[in-house]
Order: sequence, then C-alpha cells, then structure tokens
Amino acid sequence: MIVESDFRAPWWARNAHLQTILPKWLRRAPACFEAERLELPDGDFIDLAWNRRPSEGGMTPLLVLFHGLEGNVHSHYAKGMLAHLARQEQDAVLMHFRGCSGEPNRQLQAYHSGATEDAAFLLRTLHQRYPARPLLAIGWSLGGNMLINVLARHPDLPLRGAMVISAPLQLAACSERVGRGFSRVYQEYLLRSLRGNLLVKRETLAHARDHWSREQIRAIRTLRDFDEQVTAPLHGFRNADDYYRRCSGLPLLRHIAIPTLLIHAVDDPFMDQSVIPQPGEISSQVRLELSRHGGHVGFLHGTPWQPRYWLEERVSRWLAERPVDSHHAPPP
Repeated sequence: MIVESDFRAPWWARNAHLQTILPKWLRRAPACFEAERLELPDGDFIDLAWNRRPSEGGMTPLLVLFHGLEGNVHSHYAKGMLAHLARQEQDAVLMHFRGCSGEPNRQLQAYHSGATEDAAFLLRTLHQRYPARPLLAIGWSLGGNMLINVLARHPDLPLRGAMVISAPLQLAACSERVGRGFSRVYQEYLLRSLRGNLLVKRETLAHARDHWSREQIRAIRTLRDFDEQVTAPLHGFRNADDYYRRCSGLPLLRHIAIPTLLIHAVDDPFMDQSVIPQPGEISSQVRLELSRHGGHVGFLHGTPWQPRYWLEERVSRWLAERPVDSHHAPPP
C-alpha cells in the first residue's frame, strides 16, 4: 500500500537540505547509552548501544536499530530515537556496523548495504536472551536498505515488524545522485569518514597494506569509486555495479512477509525518484508513506524556537498501531 504521509514541513524548513542538515545541529546533547560488545562467530565483533538494559522477563517489544552509512550512536537520529524510546519506557538497542563504533574491527571486511549476517546473528541472540519479547527493527538510510535485505532473505528470523526510513533502495541511482549539485557536500562528508577509517585499518591490519596504498585511498573521490575499489572486492562482488544490483532493496520489497512501514520524502537529496516503488513492487505487508518534503532522515517540524522530530512521534504511533496478536512473541 502506498499512501500520502501526514508529515507537513513547516514554512521555515521546507528546503530539503535544511531538513537534512538542521537536525544534526539542533541535537547537541550527548548520547546516553550502555555499551555491550557482542563477539561474532567469525572472530570479529559488533558493539551495541542500549538505551536501557531490558529485564529478563516481560513481554513488551524490544526495538533493534540499524544506523546509516558511517553512522553510530552519536548520529543525531540514533541518539534522538534512543532517548525518545527511553522516555517512552521502550527498550531499544542500536547495532553498530563493523568498524563504526570508534574502534576498527578485526577483519579486513567491514559492512555494506546488503551485509545481513551480523544483523541476523544479533536478532537470533536477542531472541534467545529474551524469548518473550517481540522484536521490532528500525533502519535508517543504508541500515534501512540492509534491513530490507534481512526481511527478504531471512524470513525465518524472529522479527514481528519493521520500519525503514530514507532507504537508498536503488543503490546505483543513489550513488549517481549524491554526486550532483549540493548533494556533493554529503558525498564528501561521507567519503572523509570512509577514507579515514580505511587508512586507520590499513595501519591496524598488516595485510590491508597489500590492497591499497595511502595515495590510492586518498585519491578516492566518489562513493561509486569507493564501492568499486573497496566495497565490491572486499565482499565478493565483481564490481560496484554487481554490488548495487545484488543488494538494492527495491526488488526485494515484494518478498517481505511481516508488517513493514517505509518512510520516504520525495525531496530526499541523497536519491532520485527511482527509489520509490510502484504498487505492484511491494508485498501486501508493506506500507509506504510518502511525503513531499522531509529531506534525508530529517522530517523536522514545529517552530524554529521549539523544533519537533516527527520520526520519533511516528515511531510512537507505529508502536501503538501494532495489532494485539503481534504483541506475542513467535515460538522459538
């Protein structure tokens, strides 16, 4: 189902770039969380950030959050959502993708838009720990596209519902869009982080030096170049186009079997309208809410002196809208 969103951008923040940038500068408070390191079967690790550690008992939902490209618990949307859910007495945990928590991961491979194994391992681990707690997932941007891959490729996982926000469901088109106009500012911001983390990993892991020189890393100028030279060869893809084709979430939407809410703004400066699915491309379990404005993971409203964060309000309504029977955990 595709419907018009009830989000309305205020007069002072109708511009897509203001919607995208302002929330980052308006959220100055530090993130409050409890850290946990989860060891992975292949010898690597992921770091978790809990807004409040759940009790062993209870049957209230546990929300699992997945951040965007080069994001972390300090990203404005992540720390804001964790704090909002804590105020609502909703337990939540954010999974840092490998290498995104401030410490390089142990292996050369890191993460990408279709890397589902770590998320699947975390979801199974949480279900084992808290078998009576329904698991719900929220993914932003790259984390949202990854979550679509999880839902479509791992239908056996103990997930009861999902929300996907500002996801780049057509990776090739998004890699081109972010290289045009003012959006190049976002591309360079992300590339600084990607190049910096890769340089650190090169110094940390001796065999990383066999793959790239410092000069090669510093010469990467676009996200497509990074995916061609780093993401694809490290993770078993022939090239960037092969990676984009195999991991884009749009073709997978018709295979989703649990209630899933997609939130997207038409003016998202990270992507074009090719990411917006047609009615025949989504399963009956998917609801897409489209708004004219909102930018990329923005959706700011209220007044300039008292801004409000519509995504957090929408999450609260999403939790309240869940059918009664979905509050029961699935069988182990």
